[in-house]
Amino acid sequence: MTGAYGIVVGYDGSDFSMQALDWAMDECELRKLPLTVAHAWRWPYGEAPEEARQHLRKAAEHVLYHGAECARSSSTIGDVATDLYEGSPAERLVELSAEADMVVLGCRGLGALARSVVGSVTAYVAAHAHAPVIVVRGPGPIPALAEPGPVVLGLSEGTPDEAVEFALSEAALRQLRLLVVHAVHPLPMAWGVSVAPEPDIEVLAAAARKGMDERLEAWTARYPEVTIERRTVVAAPREALRAASDGATLLVLGSVRSRHPAHLGAVVPAMAEHASCPVAVVPAPRRTS
Repeated sequence: MTGAYGIVVGYDGSDFSMQALDWAMDECELRKLPLTVAHAWRWPYGEAPEEARQHLRKAAEHVLYHGAECARSSSTIGDVATDLYEGSPAERLVELSAEADMVVLGCRGLGALARSVVGSVTAYVAAHAHAPVIVVRGPGPIPALAEPGPVVLGLSEGTPDEAVEFALSEAALRQLRLLVVHAVHPLPMAWGVSVAPEPDIEVLAAAARKGMDERLEAWTARYPEVTIERRTVVAAPREALRAASDGATLLVLGSVRSRHPAHLGAVVPAMAEHASCPVAVVPAPRRTS
């Protein structure tokens, strides 16, 4: 897919959005796609004189111009466009995602204040976007490691094929190995009620490994250049993926569509908040009926 907007990055001039811009530029160069730098603004104080509103708009135009000029002057991207929008940044980014290959966002990932201000935009976009969303956490430049870590894919029975393919394509483009992590985590047994015998962890792990091999068999033929490492971990998914993110280049997770569009489950928000590397949230296709 090549959308009209290419790679869309949410930019507000902060250190966090600068880091997102760095990642978006990298993706554009790897994938030979155009870049759209998006910025939203709105008057927060109710009714206002038109002169005051125009002043705020001019400030927003300046922020957007700065982001676009940074991209043009520090990358080889041939097509850098801008999108200035008056209104909700989250809703605009979701709208743009319908004709984009990817959306990239910066996120503080620190504490309740960040979750309520920046995190709310990130969570909304990740839950509603039509394209993969990459959440780049923390301020400052992305470290250029001499030996970059792997792309990590969190794999479960509900992971959509789109997430598997996205992880493999990122690993291939970046010439990195792919680490596929499947967490085996039996539900805790209740006391004082009639329950089935406690499951054998080794049996569950062996079944998980077999299922993982079967799921990945077709993909290995499509991406022979990617070295795939499989890891079955007896732990809660959040714990297993948090550990795997240490030293990783990117953590890829699938978002399964449900009747409640804002529902992301527990793992995706936890990783967007606590993972040690950028997190990609890849949606399953929306149902047409």
